[in-house]
Amino acid sequence: MSIKRYGAEQAGAGGKALPFARAVEADGWLHVSGQVAMENGEIIDGNIVAQTHKAIGNLLAILKEAGYGVEHVVRVGVWLDDPRDFWSFNKIYQEYFGAHPPARACVQSSMMVDCKVEIDCVAYKPKDA
Repeated sequence: MSIKRYGAEQAGAGGKALPFARAVEADGWLHVSGQVAMENGEIIDGNIVAQTHKAIGNLLAILKEAGYGVEHVVRVGVWLDDPRDFWSFNKIYQEYFGAHPPARACVQSSMMVDCKVEIDCVAYKPKDA
């Protein structure tokens, strides 16, 4: 089994190195680390709608870099800072995953950075696909 790491050299807020990869691929499985509404090492300004679009955009960019698409996502994990954002988040989420709904967990959680949402996923694509 080979293991490929994507973005292990990434930097977070303030340009500090982060001790994890953006994604790790093994035997057709791709595990994407939690993505927030970060651009150039900083969380973008904006409400749950803007931050959801950015976080999902970051997630999709990693999937694309690894050769996967939204149709390959089998599970998504979602952390919301404020449970009142749930329905607004769901509306945006459905725009991206409505045609290919994966399994999902969504919880309220205090965030490690000043963001409104964090999203991770697991995707699968057979090696010969």
